[in-house]
Amino acid sequence: MKVLIAGGAGFIGSTVASACQDNGIEPIIVDNLVTGRKEFTTGREFFEGDIADGDLIDQVFAEHPEIEAVVDCAALIVVPESVAQPLRYYTENVAKGIAFLGHLARNGCKRLIFSSSASIYATGDDFAVDEDSALAPLSPYARTKAVFETALEDISSTGEMNIVSLRYFNPVGSDPKMRSGLQVRRPTHALGKMIEAHQRGETFEITGVDWPTRDGTGIRDYIHVWDLAQAHVQTLRRFDSLFPAEPFTTYQVINLGTGTGTTVRELVDAFSKVTGTPLQVVEAGRRPGDNAGAFSRGERAAELLDWRPLHSVEEGIRDSLAWFEKRDSIIGTDS
Repeated sequence: MKVLIAGGAGFIGSTVASACQDNGIEPIIVDNLVTGRKEFTTGREFFEGDIADGDLIDQVFAEHPEIEAVVDCAALIVVPESVAQPLRYYTENVAKGIAFLGHLARNGCKRLIFSSSASIYATGDDFAVDEDSALAPLSPYARTKAVFETALEDISSTGEMNIVSLRYFNPVGSDPKMRSGLQVRRPTHALGKMIEAHQRGETFEITGVDWPTRDGTGIRDYIHVWDLAQAHVQTLRRFDSLFPAEPFTTYQVINLGTGTGTTVRELVDAFSKVTGTPLQVVEAGRRPGDNAGAFSRGERAAELLDWRPLHSVEEGIRDSLAWFEKRDSIIGTDS
């Protein structure tokens, strides 16, 4: 089986590609390397370019007509950046995504897995959400995901293409074999900032301490990226069974989370436990575009994919630390 992975040189896309390879699925990578790393494509068929480039996508399918499905991980994902540059985010995440769909349809693509985000959910009183929970995306980044999902549902309704939107919660960790990991040197998410502070002997800044959570800090569902990647493999393996004739459906939404909420303060405690060194913290105001957060509930992934996460938050922290120790030797110091 061959699968095209758009954005397959990024953190999540490259890990999905590794999981595919380990499970006998051949990944074909398309990535423009704006945030992805060419080093993460080693040993894989790689096409450098943009998903909106119709000639490139035509070339990919011409050279690999055996492609049976597409995984779309191509997107910009930094919330504060999306607040500062909304036009860029709508261009990259929506406009180019629509163009990509046209290129896929022209080449006979029938199966698409979209990398979506749990940031599109409205925050409920208990912060737990399932696939039927209300949506209320609060940042331009989250709204690009919600808008694109709307387009996907409408486009799939013709029956020309079946589509699964996998709504990710908060990926941590790395490929256990250290083939790839978080590529950016100055990450903006909480765990990345903790690692940076730990390595530099600096103080970690908790942004937002007045959320209506159990300790006032944001709550997230931290899922190991390797568990996330295995969910993609299961989705590819079971894809056609997700669309039975009765009831007729062409669009599926599946949450990928652990079912457990972890606050920022709790993540700090877990980090300190893993490192054996207390992490010094300071409190600060909320960042633009932030929300209180949410965690997954429900059994849809288990029921439809026979998938449950296997790795703990502590394992995610440990693998993230291991990756950052090796990162520069794998991809250099230029980012």
